Amino acid sequence: MASFTERIKRGWNAFVNNKDPSYSTLDLVGSNFTRPDRVRMTRGNDRSIVTAIYNRIAVDAASISIEHVRVDENENYLETIKDPINDIFNLEANVDQSGRDFVKDIVLSMFDEGCVALVPIDTSHSVYSDDSFDIYSMRTGKITEWFAQAVRVQVYNDRKGIKEEIILPKSKVAIIENPFYAVMNEPNSTAKRLIYKLALLDKLNADNTSGKLDLIIQLPYVIKTEARRKQAESRRKDIEMQLAGSKYGIAYTDGTEHITQLNRPIDNNLQAQIDSDKALLYSQLGITEEIMNGSASEEVMLNYYTRTIEPVLSAITDGLKRRFLTKTARTQGQSFMFFRDPFKLVPVSKLADIADRFTRNEILSSNEMRGIIGYKPVDTARANELSNKNMPMQDMPYTEEELAGEEDLLDEEPEVDSSALEGDLDDIDSQLDELERLVNE
Repeated sequence: MASFTERIKRGWNAFVNNKDPSYSTLDLVGSNFTRPDRVRMTRGNDRSIVTAIYNRIAVDAASISIEHVRVDENENYLETIKDPINDIFNLEANVDQSGRDFVKDIVLSMFDEGCVALVPIDTSHSVYSDDSFDIYSMRTGKITEWFAQAVRVQVYNDRKGIKEEIILPKSKVAIIENPFYAVMNEPNSTAKRLIYKLALLDKLNADNTSGKLDLIIQLPYVIKTEARRKQAESRRKDIEMQLAGSKYGIAYTDGTEHITQLNRPIDNNLQAQIDSDKALLYSQLGITEEIMNGSASEEVMLNYYTRTIEPVLSAITDGLKRRFLTKTARTQGQSFMFFRDPFKLVPVSKLADIADRFTRNEILSSNEMRGIIGYKPVDTARANELSNKNMPMQDMPYTEEELAGEEDLLDEEPEVDSSALEGDLDDIDSQLDELERLVNE
């Protein structure tokens, strides 16, 4: 523990000693009162329940890890490659986003725009001069203009704190297209129709709650001449002034006048159409109400991950393979894969049975199962072995070193004590002579 003197010399406080010489007033640029790089939905998506659907899918996709891996000739997973691009998806994508935030940003931007560009920001070499380079940070970009071999991308510049447009070749950015583009982004798609009808419903609700009385005043005379029309307009304004100037909104009328109120909601089938389009959108995206409220069964969630999440993550990993892995790297077995924890949806009542089957059939070791359920590993050799714990202990097979030692022992000739053997032979001869003498007698 540091002494009081050392604490005085080396101590630092964020509020008292916050004078880092590496920062100057020029470094503190791009000030904002809200986070400028946050994803903001457009095209009406931000004002409807469609945003909740997109966000649910994005959160579930971000919960699945994407890793830079090495595979064999059959595309089977061998190992994870610990390099900067793997850290982007599992640790830190940039100075503002973690790996999970970055994946969520990708999915939301892809759903909103239809296409999203993954732009390498900090690299080990220039993306123009080298095909092989390490990527240290990456951001999502909005494609604002398409060229034959390049794209203009609007991406957040964390040095200045603003969004800027840059032109990059298509071969240096991963362009990810929404696999549900026909459902979400087409002008007359199911999602767009639902957004339009929701906007109509919001407008009707706003009109019904705008404070209008919608009254018809029946005057005791016929309004056919200009004089009568002016008299009726004057009477209408008089009632409006009474209602506006009254503390409780009370006005008086003549005994011969009749007032009819029309501010009752007009019944239409707009809500029924919205419910129908919502159910259609759910079915086309492979989700249900139970998935949205968190009460879906294991079978429903499995179908959801297969039909909805898998196409989204496959589009992302395929884009990463195409643009950020060279032909040499792919020949060496490098790839991008995503992994979902299959035990997240398993209830505790079934986990014990699953653990027994996996360990008995030598699929997982005891320590691997303990790690899945959140327990610390046991420091024993048997806990790391792939063996059936229900079977009696058997002698482990000899290793190659032990077998080689046994062969050496067999090849060696045993050492013999010749003096001891001679003494034994003399004893045997004397016993035989004694037996022969007894027989002769």
